Amino acid sequence: MTGSDSTVHDHADENRRQVLYWRLLARLFDPEEQPALESASVAVVDDLDLPAALLDPAVSVDNVIQRFPALADELRGLLAPADTAAGPGPSAEPGPSADTGEAGGTAGPDRAGRDEVRRAALVSKLLLNVFATGSGTVTAGQLARWQSDAGWFEQALGFGPGELRRQSGGGLGGTLAGLEGDLVRRMRLREVLADPALASRLTPSMSLIEQLLRDKANLSGVALANAKALIRRFVDEVAEVLRTQVEQTSVGSIDRSVPPKRVFRNLDLDRTIWQNLTNWSPDDERLYVDRLYYRQTARRTTPARLIVVVDQSGSMVDSMVNCTILASIFAGLPKVDVHLIAYDTRALDLTPWVHDPFEVLLRTNLGGGNDGPVAMAMARPKIVEPRNTVMVWISDFYEFGRSQPLFDGIEAVHRSGVRFIPVGSVNSSGQQSVNPWFRQRFKDLGTPVISGHIRKLVFELKSFLT
Repeated sequence: MTGSDSTVHDHADENRRQVLYWRLLARLFDPEEQPALESASVAVVDDLDLPAALLDPAVSVDNVIQRFPALADELRGLLAPADTAAGPGPSAEPGPSADTGEAGGTAGPDRAGRDEVRRAALVSKLLLNVFATGSGTVTAGQLARWQSDAGWFEQALGFGPGELRRQSGGGLGGTLAGLEGDLVRRMRLREVLADPALASRLTPSMSLIEQLLRDKANLSGVALANAKALIRRFVDEVAEVLRTQVEQTSVGSIDRSVPPKRVFRNLDLDRTIWQNLTNWSPDDERLYVDRLYYRQTARRTTPARLIVVVDQSGSMVDSMVNCTILASIFAGLPKVDVHLIAYDTRALDLTPWVHDPFEVLLRTNLGGGNDGPVAMAMARPKIVEPRNTVMVWISDFYEFGRSQPLFDGIEAVHRSGVRFIPVGSVNSSGQQSVNPWFRQRFKDLGTPVISGHIRKLVFELKSFLT
């Protein structure tokens, strides 16, 4: 192929990509079809041997994959950083355009350009289905379809389905979480919950759980039962993740004062062989062992009291859900006495249900302001041995009234010997918003607000409790 022919093909491929992206922009800002762009896009997709369903925003990505399973591998990682400079999967499969041309040269550049056009078609499908959410009432089916499409978009970026949305503090994850929250708010949720078939199609998410918790007082019968089932599913899913993080966080020093247990799993084989090398018999070619060595595995443990105080105002939904689950996990550890208090303008002692985060969430009332001194008045009597107590206070610390009374109470607790841990928020992204007045005073007190990432809180708690 001559240089001029290659240039012509490059321009043609560039024009076809522009057609697809101009159509995408047009449909994102105006759902009405632009006939010229639609017909040109149909021609491009047809030339690429791709299904016309890619151009229809009413067709989910799942439906496209069901009809054309080979596209699944192309979509995964399509937008991941390592793949942005390469074409999609099919470029590895030789086809007619990769054959040697009449002039004896390869058609590699042509194939690369064609793959870029193909990539543009797939990217356009993902972006259109995820970001063109329309307006008006949303059905349960539409929400489920969007969540599935968003899952494919996350996979294209190199994440697992739902993983990016859980990082909802800002950036693209926050944008996706915001879109999902808007769709949930536009649903006729009570009607959906009253229909078991529709309710079963709902995918539990933080946005949906927030809506359920806010509206639970207005639900009854079948609708309430379905709402509870969704909350239970979400709690179990989050608990599984948090429990893994607790188990994987290794802290606490080995207690050398405790003799190692003489069991096989603790046998230090390398040390045993090394210490008995003098007993090697060349004649028998055997090592005679007169002493076994064991690893010390006992860690220092002290009965501890954990008091968790969590702001249940509307801005702290993620924290309320995560902290109640985390408290229940620590409540299951030996020698840890966990107490849980939730507050807004009133305080509620949830300790009797701390082992069951599902029951805790059903007893919360999201919204309203926050009055920290009310919660402190309930928490302080729970302090019996200050130096054996940790108090975790999760809030943005924007107080309903004056801030000084709450800080005075916190300062008194801290100076009594209690390990006080202020946390701005507890979510998967680590984003937090904290009243600057409190942030500075906590820093001066020597108890700075820790990172809002939940793994950080897990580590801080385990370092104290184990």
